[in-house]
Amino acid sequence: MLNQSKDVQPKKPALWHALLSFSVLILVMSVGIAVFKVDPHIPMFIGVIFSCCMALYLRYDWHSIEKMMIDGISKAMQSILILAIVGMMIGVWLLSGTIPTMIYYGLKLLSPSVFLPAAMLICSITSLATGTSWGTMGTMGLALMGIGHGLGMPVGPTAGAILAGAYFGDKMSPLSDTTNLAPAMAGTDVFTHVKFMLKSTIVAYVISLGFFAVYGFMNTANGSADTSQVTALMNGLKDTFNINPLLFIPPLLVILAIAFKMPAIPGITLGLISAAVLAPIFQHNMPIYGEDLTLLHTGVTFGDILSSARNGFFCKTKVDALNSLLTTGGLMNMSSSILMTIIAMMFGGVMEGTGQLEVIINAISKFVKSAAGLVAATEVTCIFSNIVMPEQYISILVPGRMFAPAYRKMGLHPKTLSNALESAGTVTSPLVPWNTCGMFIYATLGVKTIEYAPWAVFNYIMPIVTLVMAFFGATIAYMTPEEQAKADAGELV
Repeated sequence: MLNQSKDVQPKKPALWHALLSFSVLILVMSVGIAVFKVDPHIPMFIGVIFSCCMALYLRYDWHSIEKMMIDGISKAMQSILILAIVGMMIGVWLLSGTIPTMIYYGLKLLSPSVFLPAAMLICSITSLATGTSWGTMGTMGLALMGIGHGLGMPVGPTAGAILAGAYFGDKMSPLSDTTNLAPAMAGTDVFTHVKFMLKSTIVAYVISLGFFAVYGFMNTANGSADTSQVTALMNGLKDTFNINPLLFIPPLLVILAIAFKMPAIPGITLGLISAAVLAPIFQHNMPIYGEDLTLLHTGVTFGDILSSARNGFFCKTKVDALNSLLTTGGLMNMSSSILMTIIAMMFGGVMEGTGQLEVIINAISKFVKSAAGLVAATEVTCIFSNIVMPEQYISILVPGRMFAPAYRKMGLHPKTLSNALESAGTVTSPLVPWNTCGMFIYATLGVKTIEYAPWAVFNYIMPIVTLVMAFFGATIAYMTPEEQAKADAGELV
């Protein structure tokens, strides 16, 4: 607990103080997102304001409270830097044709005889390449829903396969904001986080893929597949970009960086630089558009690389779905996630500095006696957050800051926490109809939650797999004494 002047000693918070702070945050977030349809930033800041008022009530002076907020933000600074670099990398990967190449070869996997597993694989590749489940569902998902209708496939299983692929990439892609937020809250780096998630995620993914393969085989439809939408997407990619297998080099370099345990920032920067080198070589005839989609010139220049890294890539093709999917990236487009992280860390810093997180964790610890039990408590809290604070980011940010001290106290590696956050926070959000993810899916795919939820196999099996594996120790990792010292010092492990 952070002390202040010797003359005025802060009061030790009671459990009701902490519960009131969280209750106000939950209320404001719920009303702001569900009723007024606003982004979570300002409701989260209102929660910060109330937590500061509670700190003042507990007799902390403003200097101490301000220091708590700054300390909280500093704990996420490396992840904030990674988010910024990832934003730049997405813009340059689009400009170089790397992401379009990945999507193009993914679409080639489509086969009417294995439609559901193919749909899952295509959405997986697209989401891994772009780092966005929403972008994947709004483009590839829409096209695949149309093809599924032509095949006579029920909408529920089709949407379930699309969600499985989209949220697999959202969970595993280093380009995804949630994949960067989870380790930031836990206290580890994105590469360590991704590698540790592989075991449980692959198990859930294989089970889901097998389910859709068997279901598709047993319920082969007699309709004729209308693949015109996929053909249009592939033609749009070929007409705009030079599609070449050599453009897989940037993502392969990032994968190698992970394999050879290179730190996250230089590893991601390597992927950025390699794409910047390839862009003018392979896209020398590509039309370059400005923000207002007016043609600027043909062929990638150094200035275009700088502009795409800052402002993102602006795509103009004859296919609206491609324009929507590929107009993204850039440092400025990542600012929303960065600002959300900063505000959430202000809240977490005050809650941690005043000891309010500690009293909540102490109350939970009375019922949690094992590492697997702590994982279970984390997952339940993430799911609860998705229900009452219906925003995917918040289900990672708030439980992450809340449980981080408990994991440290038990000697658990932060990647154990980050894995639990993603396994429950990221993937269960579309299962709640009033969550922003559930509402987006209904508005985009035209399928109600009650229709696709029974078929969202990956989304509800992922937290179960992680928890079961935790009881067998497979998703539990302990810190070495050196790592424990780093964690206690507030450094990433």
